[in-house]
Amino acid sequence: MTDATNRFPLEVESDPGLPLAAVAVAPRTSASRMVADALRAAIVDGRLPPGAPLRQDAVARHFSVSAIPVREALRQLESEGWARVEMHKGATVAPLSADEAREIYEIRAALESLAITLAIPNHTEETLREVQALHEAAELERDPALYVARNEAFHMSLYALAGRPQLIDMIGTLHRRGERYLRVKFGLPEHKRVSDQEHAQLLRFVRRKDIPAAQKLIAEHLLGTGQLLYRLLSEQASASGTPARKRGNASAPEGSMLAPKKRGRRTHG
Repeated sequence: MTDATNRFPLEVESDPGLPLAAVAVAPRTSASRMVADALRAAIVDGRLPPGAPLRQDAVARHFSVSAIPVREALRQLESEGWARVEMHKGATVAPLSADEAREIYEIRAALESLAITLAIPNHTEETLREVQALHEAAELERDPALYVARNEAFHMSLYALAGRPQLIDMIGTLHRRGERYLRVKFGLPEHKRVSDQEHAQLLRFVRRKDIPAAQKLIAEHLLGTGQLLYRLLSEQASASGTPARKRGNASAPEGSMLAPKKRGRRTHG
């Protein structure tokens, strides 16, 4: 068995950004959640690229926990699409998929159009000030992992007053499922600027309680993101000789989440 399969990739670095021994004293459910959150963050920011091994014993050793919370964390990541678990091979970071990226944003467009329709009549000046603050925080953010969290917080604050907890939960799940795809936008900084401008316009529509305009913009905003990500990931897969159409098999080329992306196209989030 090779070092690549034996070693957890983050073991080769001293990484103060990941919780280690502190996890060991937490209850099992808390330890599992902390391990899962740390692994997600490492996947989002590129420290754990597609295909990286997630060996249970190595992960447990890295975080100074037992096998049980690691097994629960990996099971959670698999259910969310972050990890792939194969018989006799163990867990690896799931490959990027052009099809999955597009579908996530298509579903988000449908659900978030409904959510914003239901939420707009219930927004007040106080809640809109909170939304404005979240928008400004996301606009100023330059760290990919933090931007992902701030972007989600902005979107979810728009829908929080919809009064549909199951709908909100479904949207939140899709946001988490799409986090690592959203990071692609950081290779296209001018398109993040366009996305921030669209967020500002969306907030203006919500303030005016213009439901049709808000519906239309949120749908275009998200569908445009899905189409762009589909093109980018398909191009990357084609360049690396990997078929992009098979769901789950569109492995990103080496350094795909860190390499400069093609400019001149538009992205949203």
